[in-house]
Amino acid sequence: MIEITTHDHANELISLSGAYLEQDERNLRKENMAEYKIAVIRGDGIGIEVIEEGIKVLNAIADRYDIKWDFVEFPWGSDYYFEHGQMMPADALDTLAEFDQIYLGAVGHPDIQDHIALNGLLLPIRRRFDQYVCERPSVLYPGINTPLKDKDAWDIDLVVIRENTEGEYANVGGFQYQGFPEEIGVQVGVFTRHGCERIITYAFEQAQARDKKRKVTSITKSNAQGYGMIVWDTAFERIAEKYPDIETESLLVDAACMDFVRRPEDFDVVVASNLFGDILTDIGAIITGSMGLAPSGNIDPQRRFPSMFEPVHGSAPDIMGKGIANPLATIISGAMMVRFIGEVEAAETIDAAVLKVVEEGKTLPSDLGGQATTSQVGDAVVRALG
Repeated sequence: MIEITTHDHANELISLSGAYLEQDERNLRKENMAEYKIAVIRGDGIGIEVIEEGIKVLNAIADRYDIKWDFVEFPWGSDYYFEHGQMMPADALDTLAEFDQIYLGAVGHPDIQDHIALNGLLLPIRRRFDQYVCERPSVLYPGINTPLKDKDAWDIDLVVIRENTEGEYANVGGFQYQGFPEEIGVQVGVFTRHGCERIITYAFEQAQARDKKRKVTSITKSNAQGYGMIVWDTAFERIAEKYPDIETESLLVDAACMDFVRRPEDFDVVVASNLFGDILTDIGAIITGSMGLAPSGNIDPQRRFPSMFEPVHGSAPDIMGKGIANPLATIISGAMMVRFIGEVEAAETIDAAVLKVVEEGKTLPSDLGGQATTSQVGDAVVRALG
C-alpha cells in the first residue's frame, strides 16, 4: 500500500517538526545557560529604589544572552543597625564569600555617623575580599549637559583607578585624652610598596586595554606627605618603565582637581590613592552631568573573591521614596558587573541601551533635566535593549 500525505498534512508535520526543534533548542540553551549567584544589598535611602531598576535591566538581558541570575537579598544597612547595633551580622563576610559578585545600592543614614556606615559595611567587604581596585569611569554622554563650557559629547572620557584597601582609609590610628580639652586624634595613611605597585600596574593595563589616549596620570601630594606618597611616587616611576608605550603624568592632587575642571579632555586613566580618588571621582561625576551617572566597581582583579558593584552616589535620604532617584548609575554599575564576569556582549547591550535613553532625552530623571520617575527610567532602558 502506498501512503499519500496531503499538502496540508505535510505542512502540519513540518510545522510540528519545527516546533519540536525549537523546543529542543530552548532545552539545550537552558542546560547550557550560565548561572551567576549575586548577593544583593539594597542598603539605605534611594539604594532600595535604584537597585530595583538595576535588577529589572539584568533580568531583561538574561534571556537574550542565556544568563541565569540567582539573586539573594540581604537586609543589611542602617535599618539593620537600628535593630541590631551593627550594619551587618558577624558572619556576613563568610556568607558573601559564597557568591560570585555583590550588587550594592547605597549605605548611609542621617542618624548614623558616616564612619559607622563606612567601617561597618563597605570597608570590611572591600578589605576581606581584597577589592583593591575601585574603578570609576566618567563619560560625557550625548544629550547630557555639563557645567563646563565648550565641552561636547565624548570630550570627557576618563576612568579613575582608586586604591581601595589602604592609603588614607586604612583606619590606623587612635585617640588620647578623648573627651578632654587635650584630646588628640592620630590618623595614619598606610602606603605599602606592594599595594602601590599593584594598583598602578592595573592602571597601566587599563590604559592599554582602553587604547584611547594611552595615558596614565598619577595623583600625589609628596611635597607635603613626604613618606607615604614618596612610596607611591617611586612605585609609579618603577611601573611606568615597564610600559614605554604609555604616556605618563604626575600631578599634585590640588592641581589635578583644577585640571579636572579646566582640561578634563586631557585625561585617560587616572590612578590615585584612596582619599584622592574619592575626591576626584566626585568632580568627575559632576562635570559629566550628575552623580546619577557615576558607576563604580570594587574589584579583585585576580577573581579570588567576589567583587562589588555600586553607584558612586550615596543614599540621598532627602529624596528617598519620592520616586525621582536616577537609577542609571546603578544600571551602568550592573553592566560593569556583567562585563567583569565575562558576558561582554550583554554588557555592551546594556551600555548601548543607556546611551540611547540619554541621547534621545525623552525619559530622563530630574537631575538630568527630565521629569521621569525612577521606574520609568528603568523601563526606558529595558525597552531600549530591543
